[in-house]
Order: sequence, then C-alpha cells, then structure tokens
Amino acid sequence: MKMREQLQTVFDKWNESCDFSGVLSITGGDDVIFERAYGYRNISELLPNKISTAFAIASGTKFFTALSVCRLIDCGNLSLSDRIGDVISHDLGTINRDVTVFQLLTHTSGIGDYIDEEESGDYFDILKLYDTRPVHKWDSLDFYLPMFKRLPAKFNPGERFGYSNAGFILLGLVIEAVSGQSYHSYVKTNIIDPLYLSHTGFYRMNSLPGNTALGYIFNEARGEMETNILYMPVMGGSDGGLFTCAADLATLWSAVINGNILSPSMREQMFTPQVERSKGAYYGLGVYMREVSNKKAYYIIGGDFGADFISGYFPKNGVTVSVLGNTEMDTYPLFINLLDAF
Repeated sequence: MKMREQLQTVFDKWNESCDFSGVLSITGGDDVIFERAYGYRNISELLPNKISTAFAIASGTKFFTALSVCRLIDCGNLSLSDRIGDVISHDLGTINRDVTVFQLLTHTSGIGDYIDEEESGDYFDILKLYDTRPVHKWDSLDFYLPMFKRLPAKFNPGERFGYSNAGFILLGLVIEAVSGQSYHSYVKTNIIDPLYLSHTGFYRMNSLPGNTALGYIFNEARGEMETNILYMPVMGGSDGGLFTCAADLATLWSAVINGNILSPSMREQMFTPQVERSKGAYYGLGVYMREVSNKKAYYIIGGDFGADFISGYFPKNGVTVSVLGNTEMDTYPLFINLLDAF
C-alpha cells in the first residue's frame, strides 16, 4: 500500500498542471503494481478512457520498426552493415546510398528529413506539408519518399546523433524490400500476431475500432477541444502512427526482454548504448536509454497532435511503465520521476 500511495503522490504532483487524459500503467512480471485511467476517449459522447483503451503512440512506432529490422537480421536476410543503396530499389534521389542499416537504426545517417524535429519543435510546421499532401493520401511508404529524397544531407553518416523520421521511413522500405511484404503486413505477421497483441495495429484514422481513444487538440481560436483527424496521416507509417494499449505494451516488453522475439545477441545489441545523446542519455537500436541516480531505464517515446506517449522497462526491478495520452502534454518528466521512485 505504501508503494501505491507513493506512486499516486508522484502522479498527482506531475498532474497538477496537466489535467491528464489517458492511462498510466505500472506492472512487474504478471503483477499490476499501479494502474489508473483518466479523461475521455470520446469527449462528445463522454466515453471514459479505460485501462484497456488503445492510444496512438506516434514515434513509439519506431520500436516496432526496429524490432522488425532486427528480426530480419536474426533470420540472416539482412545485416547492420548493409547499405541502403544495395537493398532498396526505389529512386533515392540525392540520398547517400552508402548509408547503412545501423546508421538508420541509430539516427546517425545524417539524411535530410521531411519533418526535421531538430530545426523546429512546432508541430504546426507539419501542417504546411498537408497543403500539398492531404492527410488522406498518407497510407503507404511510397508516398513519403518524394518528400525527402532530394533534400540535402544534414551531416556526414556516422558523425552524430540526429533524430530522423525519414531514416525510419527508409527502414520501412528496407523491410519491404527484404521481406517481400508491405511494412504494415510484416509488423502484423511477425510482431503483433505472434505475441497476441489484441489491441495493437495500424488503424485508419477514419475507421478506428471500438475502445480506441480519439486524439484531441485545443483550438485556441474557438476555445474548445477538437479531434486530430485533420492533423494526422490517415494511417501510420514506419516512423509513427501505430495504436496500442497498456497490456499489449507490457506483453511486448516482456517478450523482448525474455528473448521471445530476438536472439540473445541481437537483443544485447539493441539494448547496448550505440550513440551518446547527452550525459547519461544514450540510444541503442531503436530504443532510448537513461540513467537517473544510478537507475537505468530503456524506453520509447512519441508525441504528435493529440498524442503523447512513453513506455519503458526498468531492468533493476523488472518493472514496465507506460503512459498513454490522447491530448498534448509532456509525459517524460512523469516517467523520470517514476524511475526515481523505484
């Protein structure tokens, strides 16, 4: 009881300025340590969020992409040192064909990005893309490539960490080229279905299944909340847009940590610091790593219009923490405070 009270205090302190709408789930093995659901998955109909509700996880999708690439490597169909020019048959324009799979996985490729989050943190810059590329057309990876294949490189491959959405689109195209399946199909048949992730998928924004949270943003001009359907691609790609729920994330982390998806050697490489982002902060193969007060966390994170997400694993005590929200807020401080609590 003392632990639950402490966790509730940590959450309440963070939530003082947030008015959280979503799910906070903390599990250890098969045990639920702390779970709460707040707010509404559908505001107009007053349908509350449930622990079982699915949410958009934005760039958290990159973890599924990284796992898919690593599975192909485990199967001997691909290697970290493979060059994209030798794998992808698409016209890559001015993209450096010598960029490797490893560099894409670690955000060290330096390629130009169609959404450059290093240059601007303003999501509304993204809306400029929709003037010429309507959201209803964003349903295949082929659609993304023309947006960045002629952009200049930001830096030389391997020079530094530089967060790249375009890099993970290229990884999706690598998956398609090597597997002979569409990216969405490969993730479903090799990650989602084998692990029985029952409320996880690339759902279309205009036909969400039941018990899935609508994303909401605040329209300042009208002074009201509105759904994000006009602000998001109709279906996610290999850099973002998957939907999932807390229970499925707990299952996924358990499967990855226990070696049910990747070989021991591949799993070790995924969770080995490959590039330093800042002091005590690293990136592996599609996963972030952080140490706070000598406590380590592996985590994935994402944010977009009407979506804020973080999920991670604390190896010291085998705890999984997931925060899934359907409005815009900063869940990272809560995650770090929870890590400190353990």
